[in-house]
Amino acid sequence: MRIGVLSDTHGDTLHTQEAARLFQEHGVERLIHCGDIGSEAIPSLLAEWHTDYVFGNVDTRCAELQMSIEGCGQGCHGEFADLTYDGVRIAVLHGHDARRLEQTVRSGQWHLVCHGHTHRKRWEQVGVTWVLNPGAIYHAKPRSIAVVELPDLVVQFIDLPE
Repeated sequence: MRIGVLSDTHGDTLHTQEAARLFQEHGVERLIHCGDIGSEAIPSLLAEWHTDYVFGNVDTRCAELQMSIEGCGQGCHGEFADLTYDGVRIAVLHGHDARRLEQTVRSGQWHLVCHGHTHRKRWEQVGVTWVLNPGAIYHAKPRSIAVVELPDLVVQFIDLPE
């Protein structure tokens, strides 16, 4: 299974559309959005896939975002998601609560922890857990997303054209 991971769209519809095109090009089957969605317009741009969302620190209009996400038939998980795709247990959180992120990573309960917030790519193993930050769609150079091959946890970072 191939999943796409993105974060920190901050309501940037233009670059989110570009990310969607790249996900389509790379044949992803599902998406994970690691928070800082930023606008109710984002879920409709990703409606081609089942997308699981968590909220980040800029997502202050949670009720409106939840309505938009659920209106597109997507998964809205509040600030934390515990998912299992293709036998791989995945935790998703934004990462603005550094203590919670660290506890999740070090707990050893998940094969993969996906987060955003820093706007920087990250792919590292901590104990038995792999940690992924796809980078960011908004306010990042380069803007980036990630594609993860499951169950093998092979990651490809993809930079968006400027």
